[in-house]
Amino acid sequence: MRALIPAAGRGTRLRPQTNTKPKSLLRVADKPLIGHILDNLKTTKIQEVIVILGYMKEQITEYLQKNYSDHFKFLFVEQEPRLGLGHAVYVAKEQAIDQPLLIVLGDMIFLQTYEDMLQKHRKNGECAASIGVKEVDQPQHYGNVKIKNGDITQLVEKPTIPLSNLAISGVYIINDTPLLYKALEKIIEEEPQTGEYQLTDALQKMIDWKARLKTFKVEQWYDCGRKDTLLEANRIILQEKHNNHIKLTHSKPINSIIIPPVAIAEECQIENSVIGPHVSVAECTKIKNSIIKNTIIGSHVQIENTNLTNTLVGDEAIVKGTPLELNVGDHATIQMK
Repeated sequence: MRALIPAAGRGTRLRPQTNTKPKSLLRVADKPLIGHILDNLKTTKIQEVIVILGYMKEQITEYLQKNYSDHFKFLFVEQEPRLGLGHAVYVAKEQAIDQPLLIVLGDMIFLQTYEDMLQKHRKNGECAASIGVKEVDQPQHYGNVKIKNGDITQLVEKPTIPLSNLAISGVYIINDTPLLYKALEKIIEEEPQTGEYQLTDALQKMIDWKARLKTFKVEQWYDCGRKDTLLEANRIILQEKHNNHIKLTHSKPINSIIIPPVAIAEECQIENSVIGPHVSVAECTKIKNSIIKNTIIGSHVQIENTNLTNTLVGDEAIVKGTPLELNVGDHATIQMK
């Protein structure tokens, strides 16, 4: 089995952070999003990972080769043009068609392990695919499934009238990859190139062709596609991994209070400040005379004489002055009086 991670998108809902880096490299807790995904993949026996690249692809390849090439063999595939999730899977046909496939979206974080999901898939018995689902309050915002006698009978992407309260969570385990690619080819042939090709449409076509698709329940699932959900994922992951713990790497705060859980990277300088709870700070950042909580701060940042909460601060930004809730991109300077 191989894993496939679509990571080609621009992440427009997370601007200005994604003006200078791809969404999958945005920091959550102590590492980028895609780092959490690959750490989770280590719970499985999967050794080959297909990564679909597009926007700022060089940054992603550099990070993966530097940090994970000792554990995984990466197969990089470029998606150009970028025409949706179905198209992202389709462009990897040559690399993916000959083995079962675990598809995991590049902006989703799960505290549940992928190995646990694979075990649930195996318990489903003989089927062409299993899809991770979760009960949600507003299923119209997600891919949506209808089940009868344990089998999926219908899938729709973001329906006006939901089929059920079961949302597709962003994990797909495909046994019959040749049939999936036959379905993807069919919808791409049939539909004009005016919008996006949805993976749900291809899965529905598999059902129309009498393939058996099943579901498994996903527990803790965090969509990191917006500022508020990114901060929520940061809070939860810090709570789970570093609860009542301060993760410091070669950083010794001076005359400061650190309220866990926090994650502070190496070579940071913190002076006369209160940091936490739920704060992540990347390497080589300087914080002075400030109060910060529920915030993600990039690397080589300077923060002075301010209070920040519910804030994203990009790499090499400078923030000084009046307390605010901000979303500051890389290299920005914010000075308030």
